[in-house]
Amino acid sequence: MFRPGSPLPGTGRAAESTTDSAWPGQPRPVEDAGQPLAAERVRTLVESNASAALCIPGADLDDLGAGAPAARTVTPDGDVLLLVPGDSPAARAAAHAQDDDLTAVIEITDVAPVAVPHRIRGRGWIGGWLTPVRNEERAACAMLLAEEHPVGALLGIESGLGIGEALQEGPAPGEYGRPAWMLLRLEVGEAAVDDLWGAESVEPEEFAAAAPDPLVRHEAELLQHLAAAHGDQVRGLCSLLGERSDGGCVLGGLAVPVALDRFGLRVRFTDEDDRPFDARFDFPEPVGDIAQLRRAMHTLFEAALESE
Repeated sequence: MFRPGSPLPGTGRAAESTTDSAWPGQPRPVEDAGQPLAAERVRTLVESNASAALCIPGADLDDLGAGAPAARTVTPDGDVLLLVPGDSPAARAAAHAQDDDLTAVIEITDVAPVAVPHRIRGRGWIGGWLTPVRNEERAACAMLLAEEHPVGALLGIESGLGIGEALQEGPAPGEYGRPAWMLLRLEVGEAAVDDLWGAESVEPEEFAAAAPDPLVRHEAELLQHLAAAHGDQVRGLCSLLGERSDGGCVLGGLAVPVALDRFGLRVRFTDEDDRPFDARFDFPEPVGDIAQLRRAMHTLFEAALESE
């Protein structure tokens, strides 16, 4: 049966976590709900616009932004493609790497795109072996990355050309004869996530088989739109929380949409003691696109009106 309101009890106090990376006061769920698997959550983080840092043991990445890839995506085989400046420490370290010569970890930090207490929603780690994308594979990998990010000009891709023609002359030269930009491949050896759903590890095969959430490219703007244009309706969802709504639906209190995926919407409220708590509002069924999301949100808002 469709149960739109899913209060997450216990989230008004400091979070309990099985890892040391939890953030004090970060709300956590403690009940089962329709939710993405850990592999999907890691894959979604990789495919999102969340900030990422590339950590390479022994490489000098002290400069601000030195370890931040300009773009990233995932190949059909489950490898992570990274675009980095040709003169970056990561590019220099990986220039002559073979197979398992060079280990690296991508750390992704997911920050809520709206103003809310405890704004860091989670972190993901993907560890493995880093190598440069070789000449014979570079065109296909560059085209794959350019399909997801506006980096075609950086990679020297001419619009309208196929894979075989796009990069015939190789990458544009940069300083000291190095390529201005370099494509790196991370063969995934392990992954983990510590987020609003909890902390879990992910096997490489699970990561490769997973798909990102279908709303990942739109989540930030959708949450910002809900917060700015539908604040009263979001606050009204508190009426679906049953007994918890008595202390949680404070007049003028905080009610911010903090996360959105195909299964539902998460809202962060403040209770009568000004403590934050999360509530999860499940959609009648998982959504696959914006049109389905619009219908699901209307269903939630109508249910809230009927329960007042």
